[in-house]
Amino acid sequence: MSHSTASPYTILALTSEERELVRFAAVVASGDEVALREAAARAAASVRAVWVEEMLLQSYLFSGFPRALNAMREWRRQSGLAAPGADSAEDYTRHEVWRAAGQETCALVYGRFYERLRRNIRALHPALDAWMIVEGYGKVLSRGGLDLARRELCVIAACAATGQERQLHSHLHGALHVGAGPKAVSETLKELEPLVGSERTRRYLALLDRVVDTQDVH
Repeated sequence: MSHSTASPYTILALTSEERELVRFAAVVASGDEVALREAAARAAASVRAVWVEEMLLQSYLFSGFPRALNAMREWRRQSGLAAPGADSAEDYTRHEVWRAAGQETCALVYGRFYERLRRNIRALHPALDAWMIVEGYGKVLSRGGLDLARRELCVIAACAATGQERQLHSHLHGALHVGAGPKAVSETLKELEPLVGSERTRRYLALLDRVVDTQDVH
C-alpha cells in the first residue's frame, strides 16, 4: 500500500513579500516612529495592500490600539490608499456569526490544546474567554483578505518582537497547525533578528525546535 507524502503545510518558505509583511508586523508591535515609517514605505512598495491592511487591523489584538492606530495612519500616508467606505466589522448584529467562526478558527489554531485553552482563559475571567472567541478569533482573525497561516506568522512576529514568550509558544504551535511549515516559521523568526538581537533569536529558534518535536501536524 502506498502512503501520501504530501506536505501538510501550505507555506513552506517565505517569499520576499511575506518577509516584508512579517517585518512590518514586528515593527508595528515594537518599533519607534522612524522604523514604522520606513517599514510602511517598504510594505507600500512590495506587499499587496489587502495583506497589509488585514495585518494592521489584527495588530490591535497583539500590540494595542495606540500602536494599531499609529501604524494605520502611517500606512495611509505611505500607500496613498484611502480607507474603505464601510466594513462588515461595523455590524455587531453578526455577533453569533463571529462566535461560531471564532470557535472554529481558535480550534484550528490550538488543535488538541483548544479545550484546555478555553478552560484556562475562562478561569482567568469569563469576559476574556468571550472576547477572545468573539472579538479575537471571530471578528478579527476569521476575516478574509489574509489567510490564517500568514496571520499566524504575523502574530508570531508581534509576540517575538515584544518578548511575549508564552504567547509566542502557543502561536508557534498555531502557525504549524494552520499550514505554515517549520522553515517558514524559522525564517519569520530570523527576519526579526535586527529588532530583537541574536540572543533572543537563538532562544526563539530553540523554542521552535521543541515545538516541532511535539507537533501533531505531520
